[in-house]
Amino acid sequence: MDLLIKNGRVIDPSQKLDDTLDVLVENGLIKAVGKGLSAPAGVETIDAAGSYVVPGLIDMHVHLRDPGLEYKEDIISGTKAAVAGGFTSVCCMPNTKPVIDNKTVASYIINKAKSEGFCNVFPVGSITYGLSGDHMAEMGELKESGCVAVSDDGKPVGNSELMMRSMQYAAGIGIMVISHAEELELVGEGAMNEGFTSTELGLKGIPCVAEDIATARETMLAEYTGTPIHIAHVSTKGAVRIIREAKARGVKVTCETAPHYFTLTDAAVRGYNTNAKMNPPLRESADVSAIKEGLRDGTIDAIATDHAPHHQDEKDVEFTAAMNGIIGLETSLPLSLGLVDEGVLTLNQLIEKMSCNPSNILGLNRATLAAGSVADITVIDPKIEWVVEADKLASKSKNSPWLGQKVKGAAVATVVGGKLMYKR
Repeated sequence: MDLLIKNGRVIDPSQKLDDTLDVLVENGLIKAVGKGLSAPAGVETIDAAGSYVVPGLIDMHVHLRDPGLEYKEDIISGTKAAVAGGFTSVCCMPNTKPVIDNKTVASYIINKAKSEGFCNVFPVGSITYGLSGDHMAEMGELKESGCVAVSDDGKPVGNSELMMRSMQYAAGIGIMVISHAEELELVGEGAMNEGFTSTELGLKGIPCVAEDIATARETMLAEYTGTPIHIAHVSTKGAVRIIREAKARGVKVTCETAPHYFTLTDAAVRGYNTNAKMNPPLRESADVSAIKEGLRDGTIDAIATDHAPHHQDEKDVEFTAAMNGIIGLETSLPLSLGLVDEGVLTLNQLIEKMSCNPSNILGLNRATLAAGSVADITVIDPKIEWVVEADKLASKSKNSPWLGQKVKGAAVATVVGGKLMYKR
């Protein structure tokens, strides 16, 4: 499919490009970017006047629940939600049933995504077999089968020696390790952030130091071994400080946060709102401010959703029994555009954190509109306002804390490999 996108504000940090231009797509590739481009008769044309045209957004942290938990989400519904949110690529975490700890499961995901999905899907394999934390998975096989990183996301690797050896082995074969930084002994039976609100609600809290200690361990292991580490879903001011200081020493550490950590505090839990229950938990206002500052100064490299769909029956229970996690693919873009409105990030910096940096961290070779590159493109209308309504979300699950709320900004077209996979 050939395509011409005209009159949009083309923003491509990979080329330091920011201008009103046209983008011509032929045979799945970027043919040209420039002014006054034309296309043969019959080629579909999108008028992007008033919109941003950017390299396809990349979410480096999603849970597609496929295989084994398809009642929550599957590759079809998850990728449909992704393109509706402007994402052309997603990286799916390994806590499926069975776990992505072998070639068979990884190949299943890749093949199903290619045949039935709406966007690119890059699997993340597990660090340990079955996410057990006991024995290192066959990382070489996982990489050969198409995995772009390894992680025991949802669980930390508690054994420090195993984590260190895993980082060294992964570095040797050129695959990134993503850490779920959490000290489980401090988490215990905690259900939300430990603080004033948890005391008020009578809920056992999770101290922020549980994340800080684990983050410190990972950065120290990376410093000792000289190998890279990526820290997932950073939520505390302490973790931001630790990562900032490690980067200043030259440690090879990158990290991500999620929109809920820079838009919500633990006050959202009031009323025992299970759609505000996640792991790491929502923190306090000082942590939100630190996350924003970390995004501003470059300490935090990427914005990911940690899209975690759950069935209504798993959320419509008492707070302590509810599953952790919220969906995020369809709300991430408007919430993140709010950082530009607030002056936390420039538009170019936002695109870097939602496209270029995830691609660079994981070696995806995407996130550019350069001629000859794969035509993964997101067209964004920053002014459109819409209400988050459960029956209009593409995800199977509806566990969002923003249901019923008005947000601003949306993807109006998502192009994957030159194909128009979503149009608003």
